[in-house]
Order: sequence, then C-alpha cells, then structure tokens
Amino acid sequence: MTNPDVDNYIANATQWQPEMVKLRELLLSCGLTEVYKWRIPFYMFNDTNLFAIQAFKNYIGIGFFNGALINDTEDILVKPGENTQGARQIRFTALSQIVAKQDIIRAYIFEAMEIEKAGIKPTPIKTDEIVWAEELIEVMNQDAKFKTAFEALTPGRKRAYNMHFSSSKQSTTRLARIKKYMPRILNGKGIHDCVCGFSQKMPSCDGSHKKHGVSNEIC
Repeated sequence: MTNPDVDNYIANATQWQPEMVKLRELLLSCGLTEVYKWRIPFYMFNDTNLFAIQAFKNYIGIGFFNGALINDTEDILVKPGENTQGARQIRFTALSQIVAKQDIIRAYIFEAMEIEKAGIKPTPIKTDEIVWAEELIEVMNQDAKFKTAFEALTPGRKRAYNMHFSSSKQSTTRLARIKKYMPRILNGKGIHDCVCGFSQKMPSCDGSHKKHGVSNEIC
C-alpha cells in the first residue's frame, strides 16, 4: 500500500522523479511497508527499517540498512561513508540504469529480507575504532562545553553525527554541519531526535512538526 506522504514527496521533488517512481515500484513489489519519516521514504519488513529511497544532487539510490551482510555478487553496493558500519547503497544516475538492473535489485532486496528473518545483524565497530572527523576534534578542542556535551551522547548518537559530518569531502562543509547541529548536541539530542516536542514517537522525529508549522530547519 502506498503512503500519501510519499506521494507528496515524489510529486514535489524537483529532481529524480521518474527514478523515484521506479524504485518505489520495485520496493513495494517485494511486499514491504512504506512509511515516511525523517523527510524521506522508508520501507519496512517485520516492523524494521530495511530500505530507504535516498536522493542526492548527483545520484539517487536505495539505502540498505543491513547491506554489509548481503553477498554482493554484482559489486554494486556502495559504502555511504568512511565510517559507515552496516549500511550500503545502490546508486543510479538515470532511470535506464534502474530498469537494466531491476531483477538484480529485487534479488538483493529479498536477500536483505531473508537476513532480517534470520535475525542476523552486522557486528558493530567499537567506538574507539571510529575515525572521527578532524573538524569535530578541532571544535571539541576549542570548545570545552561542546566537547563535554558530545562525549555525553550515547555511542549511537555520536556515530550518527560523525557519519553525517564525515560524509562530505569538503572541510568547509563538514565544519558547517558541525556548527549547524551544535545546538542539538549541547541539548543532548541526536541527529534524528525531535526537538519541537510534537513527535508521537519520542525521542525520534516522526514529521509531526510539519502539521504545526515548525520548520524542518528546527526539527
């Protein structure tokens, strides 16, 4: 069943609309549940987030949350960032690429579902093995209050922030991201946590802020 919020997301997209429609069709054909949260379409199996349609300026793709466990015989899974653990992506820059690989994509989706059925999870990397963004270390060295707040976050929240900060190739962008999320970190919030107070699925943001006229920049 399609989700009306995803209908709106695709209808209002300024880029990759045909590709979104095709990827959505593939994911739904596998019997997944479509939801909309964190401002992108997610696809669930057994009440677990397994996939997401991820649109960026230079490509669109399917994000596999347990992709590291898939037998990537076609060598098409991409690690989103240097410090990414279990997640992987299949990336596309044209609708024709999706059409050409749709049978392979579907096979990978079903394999991910079987992995979830079996309860297999990626072995987590220890926090002390993570390579932290240089800019993050610099900001913490310059701001003791920020350092204390960041180190007080849960390991998962710290990893999520670091992954987001590190995913840019440009140092200026990494630093800008750190500055943008500094208020959240100082308040002990994770990158996907609700800060407006309207979410029905605390502490995560479920998009309820939009119904109350709260900007996405705030929550």
